[in-house]
Amino acid sequence: MTEPVADIALIGLAVMGQNLIMNMNDHGFTVCAYNRTVSKVDEFLAGPAKGSKVVGAQSIEEMVSKLKRPRRVMMLVKAGSAVDAFIDQVLPHLEAGDIIIDGGNSNFPDTIRRTAALKKQGIRFVGTGVSGGEEGARHGPSIMPGGDPEAWPFVKDIFQAISAKVDGEPCCQWVGNDGAGHYVKMVHNGIEYGDMQLICEAYQLLKDYVGLTNDELHQVFADWNQGDLDSYLIEITRDIFGYRDEQGGALVDQILDTAGQKGTGKWTSISALDLGQPVTLIGEAVFGRCLSALKDERVKAAKALRGPKPKFRGDKAKFIAMVKDALYASKIVSYAQGYMLLKAAAAEYKWKLNFGEIALMWRGGCIIRSRFLGNIRDAYTKKPKLANLMLDPFFKGALRQAQRGWREVVAKAVKNGIPTPAFSTALAFYDGYRCERLPANLLQAQRDYFGAHTYERVDAPRGEFFHTNWTGRGGNTAASTYTV
Repeated sequence: MTEPVADIALIGLAVMGQNLIMNMNDHGFTVCAYNRTVSKVDEFLAGPAKGSKVVGAQSIEEMVSKLKRPRRVMMLVKAGSAVDAFIDQVLPHLEAGDIIIDGGNSNFPDTIRRTAALKKQGIRFVGTGVSGGEEGARHGPSIMPGGDPEAWPFVKDIFQAISAKVDGEPCCQWVGNDGAGHYVKMVHNGIEYGDMQLICEAYQLLKDYVGLTNDELHQVFADWNQGDLDSYLIEITRDIFGYRDEQGGALVDQILDTAGQKGTGKWTSISALDLGQPVTLIGEAVFGRCLSALKDERVKAAKALRGPKPKFRGDKAKFIAMVKDALYASKIVSYAQGYMLLKAAAAEYKWKLNFGEIALMWRGGCIIRSRFLGNIRDAYTKKPKLANLMLDPFFKGALRQAQRGWREVVAKAVKNGIPTPAFSTALAFYDGYRCERLPANLLQAQRDYFGAHTYERVDAPRGEFFHTNWTGRGGNTAASTYTV
């Protein structure tokens, strides 16, 4: 019988899988590669993995036979039924104490279910978010593992070795039990949706209102990337505006304005609704993509519906600076909302999330990596139970400094018919959050009037509910009180 040689197996040889394998190989780990279409194994071994320590397998049984104990099997396959199918195939060949790792973008309730089910069979399950795209997978991604904590000591060395590093610290720490890792990755992706939407709104304002050329946009984003907005997404946006196609024109102008999505932003918004958290900006970013998909309708509506024609008057440099302020302030709100959601999820699912460490994990390797995340880490390191990111002195000061330009940009956008749903909802949330009194007293009166849903009073203790017979005909019986 052949002596086991591999430290870990990886199922799924698409680009992310291949790059992670080569990353592991570079860090001294022997990886066994397997793919459902086994010809891809041979192609990989003869191509990118040629000359490396990577070994291949032509079957699940052969793959498992090459693994050292405890066996570690990682999957990078499409979320959903494919993950369950591979678990079912691998399971008969494993023994108690072995580890299955799902490195795809699985929805966290599936990870909770799989962790519990496999634990009953003696198998340790890890659901881990992996962010950074092809480049990150190859040279150092952000890795967010959760699941069965007993598995962590056996995957820690591999994950932390291959992850991105910031100031010598790995962008990978244990996140929490069962679905915590995939939940944090989901929120990461939701924030990514928000960041991208905000950048696109800044682009539309500067292009359609101010009238900047692509070369000028390239320079603006290059300048922004040197300051507070320094980030991967600003950096690649800069590069996109400078990219020319075969004809010498800007490629960005040839790309159809309909955006795709794979679901993690939608899952984030659904979870926010389930937990009663006003994560409005990510929701608007998801709806922004949905609206962009209605291309044919929008073409017709552009001819049928009237509105103001954008006309810029004033100092271009001054307005560009205000757009920068609006982008920065809205970004703060987006992350504040994302952390509100993480805090609520930690309470709901009994996860002990370390918000400072999450910011560190996101500082390198991932799509939302930025200088900004260092400030978030500092905020939660100083005050782990910080109620809201906007209340941290650094961010409170940044919002105060950016507020005038932020308001001016939203006002100009409205007056000139430029859609800025994310900028606008961020400002509305900021104003709502800082508002001591909201009109929900009237809303509760309406609910009690038509449905006897009761209300609380300002002159009575919280938790004591009242009902009024508003018409004199409704009676005094109140509906039961509950919160969704």
